[in-house]
Amino acid sequence: QQCEYKNVVQEVTEYLLNRAGLMQERQIGPDKIILDPGIGFAKNDEQNLRLMQNLNALTVNAWPVLLAASRKMTIGNVLGISQPLPPEERLEGTLAVTAAAVYAGASLVRVHDVKENVRLIRMLEAIRQV
Repeated sequence: QQCEYKNVVQEVTEYLLNRAGLMQERQIGPDKIILDPGIGFAKNDEQNLRLMQNLNALTVNAWPVLLAASRKMTIGNVLGISQPLPPEERLEGTLAVTAAAVYAGASLVRVHDVKENVRLIRMLEAIRQV
């Protein structure tokens, strides 16, 4: 079921930061906290894309950020012309999302196609280090 948001980036960011703060208050170490904006969970395509576009709203904070968008329906919907692409045809979209996440400062990405994503990340890191 889709949630209604006035500003999905602000609302998801505030929620996750509040939860992370609560965890710290309960003596859970910061090394045990990871922020995940929940791409594909109770959000429509536009909301998912806004979160991906503004991932830096989370990455500027103290906790690592995980982006788990590999093969998600939003990718299939964006890349499909008359109908969504099936999950096994969403590699290029997943690679684009991984690249955007790395550039935004995400610490972790959850992917299905590990080899391809690792190569992409290695290449991005090489470009950034020159």
